[in-house]
Amino acid sequence: MSVSNNPQQNEKNDQDQTHFGFKTVDKTQKVNMVKDVFQSVAAKYDIMNDLMSLGIHRLWKRYTIDCSGVRSGHKVLDLAGGTGDLTAKFSRIVGDKGHVILADINDAMLKVGRDKLRDMGIVGNVDYVQANAEELPFPDNTFDIITIAFGLRNVTDKDKALASMYRVLKPGGRLLVLEFSKPSNELLSKVYDTYSFHLLPKIGQLVANDADSYQYLAESIRMHPAQEVLKEMMQAVGFEQTTYQNLTGGIVALHRGFKF
Repeated sequence: MSVSNNPQQNEKNDQDQTHFGFKTVDKTQKVNMVKDVFQSVAAKYDIMNDLMSLGIHRLWKRYTIDCSGVRSGHKVLDLAGGTGDLTAKFSRIVGDKGHVILADINDAMLKVGRDKLRDMGIVGNVDYVQANAEELPFPDNTFDIITIAFGLRNVTDKDKALASMYRVLKPGGRLLVLEFSKPSNELLSKVYDTYSFHLLPKIGQLVANDADSYQYLAESIRMHPAQEVLKEMMQAVGFEQTTYQNLTGGIVALHRGFKF
């Protein structure tokens, strides 16, 4: 294997690569690699969420909705919405005059979400769209609220995705990013690492017959930008009054930003 001594060529190679967990891969590969992960876990996704977080993910999502300012008549994009936990709650709040779009890049996750919501009787004000967060297929200034919960870390080009979200928000609209983050306490961080890298893959193997996907989950969390870095990334694409709040000691953080 030859290595280029041309700095411009090396820089280009770096620009063409990204991380998939702790691995370095070509950017063109990551979308399909992430797709394979979620194709594998889609059927057991809700069960694993409850097991992994001891049910606390429901409180994190409820808090996100409480912070969204959503009300009757709003148009909401639940991006990387997976099995539709946020969409279900948004649907009830926006009512008949509102509209919620559950969007996900993964067709298997989208199907699980659609089936679950329809079984719950949610049919009138929700649509389902397979979409890449980096290139959202919606007109400018469409949504009052965008949420992306536990999805941003899987996006290949996060800056491009944030810019795309900014574009489709209405002036006055807000983005909420709920994502695993960096624990604020060193002891908690060590306990969390032990859980993530030793117990989580074993639970994934036992319940979903897939240890590798949950190994990727643990690694992808560690590669996600820390709280202050993500805040700066949001500001760089135009979001204002950008803040974040640590939840459960920083294991999860909720970032908020407005478009004016």
